Amino acid sequence: MIRTQVQLTEAQHRRLKSWAQERGISLAEAVRRCVTGHLAGVDAAPSRADRVREVRSILGKYADRAESSDVARRHDEFLDTGYGE
Repeated sequence: MIRTQVQLTEAQHRRLKSWAQERGISLAEAVRRCVTGHLAGVDAAPSRADRVREVRSILGKYADRAESSDVARRHDEFLDTGYGE
């Protein structure tokens, strides 16, 4: 293992210490688990290139059947519908 030093705010230290105590682990182990968990989430998240590719894949997919030009004003609504959220 590599020894390192970090500085936490009082609130961060308090929460981390409490979290570690609840699990019966050391503060150092709590930091390692938090770092591992965060990095796993970052690795699992789509990259910027993936997100851009996804957005580009829907461009022009939904034709404005009413032939109106309100896409600029309602783009958030259209994207929300396109992403299904």
